[in-house]
Amino acid sequence: MTVLAAGLALLGSLFFALGAALQQFEAARTSPAVLGRLVRRPRWLLGGLSIAAGTALHVVALKYGPLTLVQPMGVASLLFALPFAAALQRRRPGTRELAAAAVIAIGLVGLVLVVPVHTGEPHLSTAEAVVLLTGASAAALALYVTARHASRAVRACLLATGAGVLYGATATLTRVLVDGAWEPWFLLAVPMPALLALALLQRAYAVGHFGVAFAALQVADPLTAVAFGALLLGEPLPTGPASTLTALVAAALTAAGTAALARTTPMSPSHEATTP
Repeated sequence: MTVLAAGLALLGSLFFALGAALQQFEAARTSPAVLGRLVRRPRWLLGGLSIAAGTALHVVALKYGPLTLVQPMGVASLLFALPFAAALQRRRPGTRELAAAAVIAIGLVGLVLVVPVHTGEPHLSTAEAVVLLTGASAAALALYVTARHASRAVRACLLATGAGVLYGATATLTRVLVDGAWEPWFLLAVPMPALLALALLQRAYAVGHFGVAFAALQVADPLTAVAFGALLLGEPLPTGPASTLTALVAAALTAAGTAALARTTPMSPSHEATTP
Protein backbone atom coordinates (compact mmCIF):
# COMPACT_ATOMS: atom_id res chain seq x y z
CA MET A 1 0.00 0.00 0.00
CA THR A 2 2.90 2.36 0.72
CA VAL A 3 4.36 1.77 -2.74
CA LEU A 4 0.91 2.30 -4.27
CA ALA A 5 0.48 5.58 -2.39
CA ALA A 6 3.89 6.81 -3.53
CA GLY A 7 3.15 5.85 -7.14
CA LEU A 8 -0.24 7.57 -7.12
CA ALA A 9 1.22 10.73 -5.57
CA LEU A 10 4.04 10.80 -8.12
CA LEU A 11 1.60 10.31 -11.01
CA GLY A 12 -0.57 13.07 -9.55
CA SER A 13 2.43 15.39 -9.52
CA LEU A 14 3.03 14.59 -13.19
CA PHE A 15 -0.55 15.54 -14.13
CA PHE A 16 -0.43 18.68 -11.97
CA ALA A 17 2.83 19.81 -13.58
CA LEU A 18 1.50 19.22 -17.09
CA GLY A 19 -1.67 21.20 -16.32
CA ALA A 20 0.28 24.10 -14.86
CA ALA A 21 2.58 24.25 -17.90
CA LEU A 22 -0.37 24.23 -20.31
CA GLN A 23 -2.19 26.97 -18.43
CA GLN A 24 0.90 29.16 -18.21
CA PHE A 25 1.55 28.74 -21.93
CA GLU A 26 -1.94 30.02 -22.71
CA ALA A 27 -1.89 32.76 -20.05
CA ALA A 28 1.35 34.15 -21.47
CA ARG A 29 -0.26 34.35 -24.93
CA THR A 30 -3.52 35.97 -23.76
CA SER A 31 -3.77 39.70 -23.08
CA PRO A 32 -5.19 40.42 -20.65
CA ALA A 33 -4.91 37.04 -18.90
CA VAL A 34 -8.36 36.99 -17.35
CA LEU A 35 -10.45 33.87 -16.73
CA GLY A 36 -13.18 35.00 -19.12
CA ARG A 37 -10.72 34.83 -22.02
CA LEU A 38 -8.77 31.80 -20.85
CA VAL A 39 -11.77 29.49 -20.42
CA ARG A 40 -12.38 29.80 -24.16
CA ARG A 41 -8.99 28.29 -24.94
CA PRO A 42 -9.06 24.46 -25.28
CA ARG A 43 -5.45 24.06 -24.19
CA TRP A 44 -6.05 26.03 -21.00
CA LEU A 45 -9.13 23.91 -20.23
CA LEU A 46 -7.10 20.76 -20.88
CA GLY A 47 -4.59 22.06 -18.35
CA GLY A 48 -7.40 22.49 -15.84
CA LEU A 49 -8.54 18.89 -16.38
CA SER A 50 -4.97 17.70 -15.92
CA ILE A 51 -4.66 19.63 -12.63
CA ALA A 52 -7.99 18.17 -11.45
CA ALA A 53 -6.76 14.65 -12.27
CA GLY A 54 -3.53 15.29 -10.39
CA THR A 55 -5.41 16.57 -7.36
CA ALA A 56 -7.72 13.53 -7.39
CA LEU A 57 -4.77 11.14 -7.55
CA HIS A 58 -3.14 12.97 -4.64
CA VAL A 59 -6.31 12.62 -2.53
CA VAL A 60 -6.55 8.90 -3.33
CA ALA A 61 -2.88 8.49 -2.42
CA LEU A 62 -3.63 9.90 1.03
CA LYS A 63 -6.07 7.02 1.58
CA TYR A 64 -3.30 4.45 1.11
CA GLY A 65 -0.26 6.17 2.58
CA PRO A 66 0.73 8.54 5.39
CA LEU A 67 0.89 12.30 4.93
CA THR A 68 4.66 12.26 5.53
CA LEU A 69 5.08 10.06 2.46
CA VAL A 70 2.48 11.54 0.10
CA GLN A 71 3.09 15.27 0.65
CA PRO A 72 6.79 15.27 -0.30
CA MET A 73 5.88 13.49 -3.55
CA GLY A 74 3.85 16.56 -4.52
CA VAL A 75 7.07 18.54 -4.65
CA ALA A 76 8.06 16.54 -7.73
CA SER A 77 5.56 18.61 -9.72
CA LEU A 78 8.10 21.46 -9.74
CA LEU A 79 10.74 19.22 -11.34
CA PHE A 80 8.21 17.92 -13.87
CA ALA A 81 6.74 21.33 -14.72
CA LEU A 82 9.94 22.96 -15.96
CA PRO A 83 10.63 20.38 -18.72
CA PHE A 84 6.96 20.50 -19.76
CA ALA A 85 7.05 24.30 -20.00
CA ALA A 86 10.34 24.20 -21.90
CA ALA A 87 8.90 21.68 -24.38
CA LEU A 88 5.90 23.94 -25.04
CA GLN A 89 8.33 26.80 -25.70
CA ARG A 90 10.40 24.54 -27.96
CA ARG A 91 13.57 24.75 -25.93
CA ARG A 92 15.57 22.59 -23.57
CA PRO A 93 15.47 23.30 -19.83
CA GLY A 94 18.79 24.66 -18.62
CA THR A 95 21.00 22.76 -16.22
CA ARG A 96 21.10 25.64 -13.74
CA GLU A 97 17.31 25.98 -14.02
CA LEU A 98 16.77 22.32 -13.06
CA ALA A 99 19.42 22.52 -10.34
CA ALA A 100 17.64 25.49 -8.74
CA ALA A 101 14.35 23.59 -8.90
CA ALA A 102 15.99 20.57 -7.24
CA VAL A 103 17.23 22.77 -4.38
CA ILE A 104 13.69 24.11 -3.88
CA ALA A 105 12.31 20.56 -3.91
CA ILE A 106 14.81 19.42 -1.28
CA GLY A 107 13.92 22.40 0.89
CA LEU A 108 10.19 21.77 0.59
CA VAL A 109 10.60 18.08 1.44
CA GLY A 110 12.57 19.06 4.52
CA LEU A 111 9.86 21.49 5.62
CA VAL A 112 7.10 18.93 5.10
CA LEU A 113 8.91 16.16 6.96
CA VAL A 114 9.52 18.17 10.14
CA VAL A 115 5.84 19.11 10.55
CA PRO A 116 4.30 16.66 13.07
CA VAL A 117 1.20 14.71 12.02
CA HIS A 118 -1.98 15.95 13.73
CA THR A 119 -4.33 13.14 14.69
CA GLY A 120 -7.09 15.18 16.36
CA GLU A 121 -10.33 16.35 14.77
CA PRO A 122 -9.96 19.87 13.33
CA HIS A 123 -12.57 22.43 14.32
CA LEU A 124 -13.13 25.91 12.98
CA SER A 125 -15.64 28.33 14.43
CA THR A 126 -17.45 30.98 12.40
CA ALA A 127 -15.25 33.73 13.84
CA GLU A 128 -12.09 31.76 13.06
CA ALA A 129 -13.28 31.11 9.50
CA VAL A 130 -13.86 34.83 9.01
CA VAL A 131 -10.36 35.54 10.33
CA LEU A 132 -8.98 32.92 7.95
CA LEU A 133 -10.69 34.34 4.87
CA THR A 134 -10.06 37.97 5.80
CA GLY A 135 -6.40 37.39 6.61
CA ALA A 136 -5.72 35.43 3.42
CA SER A 137 -7.55 38.00 1.26
CA ALA A 138 -5.72 40.92 2.87
CA ALA A 139 -2.33 39.26 2.37
CA ALA A 140 -3.12 38.43 -1.26
CA LEU A 141 -4.31 41.99 -1.91
CA ALA A 142 -1.14 43.45 -0.38
CA LEU A 143 1.00 41.18 -2.56
CA TYR A 144 -1.03 42.12 -5.64
CA VAL A 145 -0.60 45.87 -5.02
CA THR A 146 3.12 45.48 -4.33
CA ALA A 147 3.57 43.40 -7.49
CA ARG A 148 2.30 46.23 -9.69
CA HIS A 149 5.48 48.23 -9.03
CA ALA A 150 7.97 45.33 -9.16
CA SER A 151 10.19 43.91 -11.89
CA ARG A 152 8.85 41.03 -13.97
CA ALA A 153 10.48 38.19 -12.02
CA VAL A 154 9.53 39.69 -8.66
CA ARG A 155 6.01 40.42 -9.93
CA ALA A 156 5.54 36.78 -10.96
CA CYS A 157 6.79 35.66 -7.55
CA LEU A 158 4.54 38.03 -5.59
CA LEU A 159 1.39 37.25 -7.59
CA ALA A 160 1.96 33.50 -7.32
CA THR A 161 2.66 33.86 -3.59
CA GLY A 162 -0.68 35.63 -3.20
CA ALA A 163 -2.35 32.76 -5.06
CA GLY A 164 -0.55 30.29 -2.80
CA VAL A 165 -1.84 32.06 0.31
CA LEU A 166 -5.41 31.83 -0.98
CA TYR A 167 -4.95 28.17 -1.93
CA GLY A 168 -3.57 27.54 1.57
CA ALA A 169 -6.72 29.04 3.05
CA THR A 170 -8.79 26.85 0.74
CA ALA A 171 -6.87 23.77 1.87
CA THR A 172 -7.46 24.66 5.51
CA LEU A 173 -11.21 25.00 4.98
CA THR A 174 -11.27 21.78 2.96
CA ARG A 175 -9.49 19.87 5.73
CA VAL A 176 -12.16 21.00 8.20
CA LEU A 177 -14.94 20.02 5.80
CA VAL A 178 -13.47 16.56 5.26
CA ASP A 179 -12.35 15.60 8.76
CA GLY A 180 -13.79 17.99 11.31
CA ALA A 181 -16.72 20.02 12.63
CA TRP A 182 -17.91 22.89 10.47
CA GLU A 183 -20.73 25.32 9.75
CA PRO A 184 -23.00 24.91 6.68
CA TRP A 185 -21.90 28.21 5.14
CA PHE A 186 -18.34 26.84 4.80
CA LEU A 187 -19.53 24.97 1.69
CA LEU A 188 -20.26 28.30 0.01
CA ALA A 189 -17.06 29.88 1.30
CA VAL A 190 -14.60 27.31 -0.05
CA PRO A 191 -14.88 28.25 -3.77
CA MET A 192 -14.30 31.95 -3.11
CA PRO A 193 -10.58 31.91 -2.21
CA ALA A 194 -9.98 29.14 -4.76
CA LEU A 195 -11.39 31.23 -7.63
CA LEU A 196 -9.48 34.32 -6.52
CA ALA A 197 -6.31 32.25 -6.33
CA LEU A 198 -6.89 30.88 -9.83
CA ALA A 199 -7.33 34.37 -11.27
CA LEU A 200 -4.25 35.67 -9.46
CA LEU A 201 -2.16 32.71 -10.59
CA GLN A 202 -3.04 33.30 -14.26
CA ARG A 203 -1.78 36.87 -13.91
CA ALA A 204 1.44 35.50 -12.45
CA TYR A 205 1.77 33.05 -15.34
CA ALA A 206 1.13 35.82 -17.87
CA VAL A 207 4.22 37.71 -16.68
CA GLY A 208 6.36 35.09 -18.39
CA HIS A 209 8.59 33.71 -15.61
CA PHE A 210 6.89 30.32 -15.22
CA GLY A 211 9.60 28.72 -13.08
CA VAL A 212 9.53 31.54 -10.54
CA ALA A 213 5.73 31.66 -10.40
CA PHE A 214 5.28 27.90 -10.03
CA ALA A 215 8.01 27.65 -7.39
CA ALA A 216 6.48 30.50 -5.38
CA LEU A 217 3.10 28.76 -5.55
CA GLN A 218 4.58 25.46 -4.38
CA VAL A 219 6.23 27.20 -1.43
CA ALA A 220 3.42 29.52 -0.35
CA ASP A 221 0.55 27.02 -0.51
CA PRO A 222 1.80 24.40 1.99
CA LEU A 223 3.44 26.93 4.31
CA THR A 224 0.23 28.96 4.51
CA ALA A 225 -1.79 25.81 5.22
CA VAL A 226 0.64 24.82 7.99
CA ALA A 227 0.48 28.32 9.49
CA PHE A 228 -3.32 28.45 9.45
CA GLY A 229 -3.46 24.92 10.80
CA ALA A 230 -1.26 25.86 13.74
CA LEU A 231 -2.97 29.18 14.47
CA LEU A 232 -6.62 28.19 13.98
CA LEU A 233 -6.84 24.39 14.14
CA GLY A 234 -4.37 23.75 16.92
CA GLU A 235 -2.11 21.58 14.78
CA PRO A 236 1.45 21.12 16.11
CA LEU A 237 4.56 22.80 14.75
CA PRO A 238 8.12 21.40 14.81
CA THR A 239 9.66 21.42 18.29
CA GLY A 240 13.08 20.56 19.59
CA PRO A 241 16.53 21.71 18.44
CA ALA A 242 16.87 19.12 15.64
CA SER A 243 13.47 19.84 14.06
CA THR A 244 13.92 23.60 14.36
CA LEU A 245 17.38 23.47 12.78
CA THR A 246 16.09 21.25 9.96
CA ALA A 247 13.21 23.64 9.31
CA LEU A 248 15.56 26.65 9.19
CA VAL A 249 17.98 24.92 6.80
CA ALA A 250 15.10 23.74 4.61
CA ALA A 251 13.62 27.25 4.51
CA ALA A 252 17.00 28.70 3.56
CA LEU A 253 17.39 26.16 0.74
CA THR A 254 13.90 26.93 -0.54
CA ALA A 255 14.52 30.68 -0.52
CA ALA A 256 17.93 30.33 -2.19
CA GLY A 257 16.55 28.00 -4.86
CA THR A 258 13.71 30.38 -5.66
CA ALA A 259 16.10 33.32 -5.97
CA ALA A 260 18.37 31.27 -8.26
CA LEU A 261 15.42 30.17 -10.37
CA ALA A 262 14.42 33.81 -10.87
CA ARG A 263 17.82 34.45 -12.45
CA THR A 264 18.03 31.31 -14.56
CA THR A 265 14.52 30.74 -15.95
CA PRO A 266 14.03 32.57 -19.28
CA MET A 267 10.99 34.58 -20.18
CA SER A 268 8.19 33.03 -22.23
CA PRO A 269 8.71 33.62 -25.97
CA SER A 270 5.67 35.93 -26.20
CA HIS A 271 7.41 38.39 -23.87
CA GLU A 272 10.99 38.20 -25.12
CA ALA A 273 10.42 40.62 -28.00
CA THR A 274 9.20 43.36 -25.67
CA THR A 275 11.75 42.84 -22.90
CA PRO A 276 14.78 45.17 -23.14
